[in-house]
Amino acid sequence: MVEYTFKVRWGDTDAAGIVFYPNFYKWMDEATHEFLASIGLPSSTLYSEQQVSVPLLEAHCEFKSPLFFEDAVIVRSSVVEMQRKVFKISHKFFKDEKMVAEGYEIRAWTSFKEKPKAYPIPDEVRGKMMPANAEKVMN
Repeated sequence: MVEYTFKVRWGDTDAAGIVFYPNFYKWMDEATHEFLASIGLPSSTLYSEQQVSVPLLEAHCEFKSPLFFEDAVIVRSSVVEMQRKVFKISHKFFKDEKMVAEGYEIRAWTSFKEKPKAYPIPDEVRGKMMPANAEKVMN
């Protein structure tokens, strides 16, 4: 599990002062890239050295409690399922240790050397993303 922290900014809120829902998807994206960097695979390096990226295939988020301007937020992210070419990363949002939202993204390990094409996630990457004893296979 990797933690990504931030503070809600004024521009993240709507006219009622509540975080506008698309920002949770933006933060899940940011948390995924923080996760990759924390396991030694920063997205910029992955792309510049290997022409590999992890485009989004699906995203979902459930909102349990609102966030407001200047709230301190922790996003706890972990890879929870893997296929050969695709992984699912879970994101749980906390304010003061209370979960305020949870969601996930499904992403494909993709080469951009020519036209974009998903290919198998290398074993060494799989081991960094998700310990073998915790691995689940997506249906």
